[in-house]
Amino acid sequence: MEFIDLKKQYRLYQEELEEAALRVLRSGRYILGPEVKELEEKLASFVGTKYAIGTSSGTDALLLILKALELGPQDAVITTPFTFVATAEVIRRVGARVIFADIDPETFLLTPETVSEALEKARQKGYQVRAVVAVSLFGLPAYLPELETFCDREGLWLIEDACQSLGAECAGRRSGSFGVASATSFFPAKPLGAYGDAGMVFTDDEGLAQKIKALRVHGQTERYLHQHQGLNARLDTLQAALLLVKFKHFSRELELRQEVAKRYRELLKDLPVEFQQVPEECYSVYAQFTLRVTKRDELANFLSEKGIPTAIHYPRPLHLQPAFEDLGYAQGELREAERLAQEVISLPMHPFLSKEDQEKIAAAIAAFYQEAL
Repeated sequence: MEFIDLKKQYRLYQEELEEAALRVLRSGRYILGPEVKELEEKLASFVGTKYAIGTSSGTDALLLILKALELGPQDAVITTPFTFVATAEVIRRVGARVIFADIDPETFLLTPETVSEALEKARQKGYQVRAVVAVSLFGLPAYLPELETFCDREGLWLIEDACQSLGAECAGRRSGSFGVASATSFFPAKPLGAYGDAGMVFTDDEGLAQKIKALRVHGQTERYLHQHQGLNARLDTLQAALLLVKFKHFSRELELRQEVAKRYRELLKDLPVEFQQVPEECYSVYAQFTLRVTKRDELANFLSEKGIPTAIHYPRPLHLQPAFEDLGYAQGELREAERLAQEVISLPMHPFLSKEDQEKIAAAIAAFYQEAL
């Protein structure tokens, strides 16, 4: 059983993917070729923003947003401690201070209340908070309309880390269309995945979009004229071509993800597990299907013995990572994130997961808890 069955997906689209790759190889246009522009236009329309800028990864997409906003050592940025390290890593890379806010235990997300508490404490310490990076986690959009209102009131930029949530919706808007800008990732395991690293920035701000386009090519605004100190963060033409093929099938894959998630919820509803709650008016793309459970590590070992792969997203919150030790956060300071890190487990999740495999997974979880009790 595969945790994410990328090989099956490849076989389904093999002829289209190989034709697209061959066209690029024969064209000789390997950097910022026409497929990049086509993908940018199609995804901007899909998300509902004026601009989309292809990048080398989701991490670089986030970094480019922060650099374009000119955040630096004089600034602080609030984000969640319960996410992949890249979210906070890029804040440090521009020299800004990371402020962690705790999360809602049911959705696993930042809320206006937890952000407000972190903001008040940061301001009391004299930090100049300039932005909030809200992570749409496991395919579920953050509390984006509420955070947008909150940030507007407080004079902060809202940036969405949509690296796990392309295609998700909240209050009738796509993930990626909120705030000053957002970033998504096309890492192979994402709902829309490339065959290597790739990412994209979305924004409605023309000036910001033009600056990010320059920053992704060494700050260059015309050949050998460098207006900014940038980096090499372009989306490869080959990856864009492959993503265009997969995007043709993306809507159908999102429907299949809903079916898989619904089946999991039905099969597991009477077991001692807790689901990530999906608020009303929200639509998750289920980048992961993650549960809160007791005896998490024992369950993971039990399932592994049955040939069922699992993953832990994430076993240690960022405020307790050695890389952020200098920020001075103590054990117990962000309790919901810390509890969650001890209880989460992600089950196999992809559009092609069979009913039979899901029944096998549910039966194994039921057997574990029967033995444990």
